[in-house]
Amino acid sequence: MCGRINVSDDPLAQFITDALGIPFHTKTNTDLRPTDPIDVIRCSANQPEQLALNWGYKPHWAKKPLINAQAETVSVKPTFKNAFYHHRCIVPCTGWYEWKADDTGKKQKYLFSDPDNGVVWMAGIFLEGRYLVTLTTKPNGQCEYYHHRMPLLIKQDHLTSWLSPNVESAGALLSMEYEGKLHISGN
Repeated sequence: MCGRINVSDDPLAQFITDALGIPFHTKTNTDLRPTDPIDVIRCSANQPEQLALNWGYKPHWAKKPLINAQAETVSVKPTFKNAFYHHRCIVPCTGWYEWKADDTGKKQKYLFSDPDNGVVWMAGIFLEGRYLVTLTTKPNGQCEYYHHRMPLLIKQDHLTSWLSPNVESAGALLSMEYEGKLHISGN
């Protein structure tokens, strides 16, 4: 699930600056991969701020970096529990990619994005102050054809709840199904 993210600085940076009231700057990367740097939003002193992280966390016991954590268990898994309680973030992007095999077995790449060319707000946590792990959940009806998981997407009016120190508010979002519409295009 979600091993590539699409980030386009224009109009993403301006949209985030306007929506959150903070200066936000990022570089375009339409094929952002695990271990690449990515700009996220966290809350510090009750104010949103930009933070640059590397996507993926590699604990000593893992063979490769962990890029995703399941929303259903993030609050109890030893690897992620502390980050969920204390280090939540939002990953603003212009979309993400999934691959699905067609009838011949050839994999087709699909971009999932906002239908109005706006921001897709993914839920994330960060570990050791520099490693991002995005959260995944069961897919909604629109995404289940393409993959058995999808990013945990946060609606713009719930961003404060996700970023606030109130763990119960954030926890309530872990089980919310994304009801918004997405634009899906094959590459």
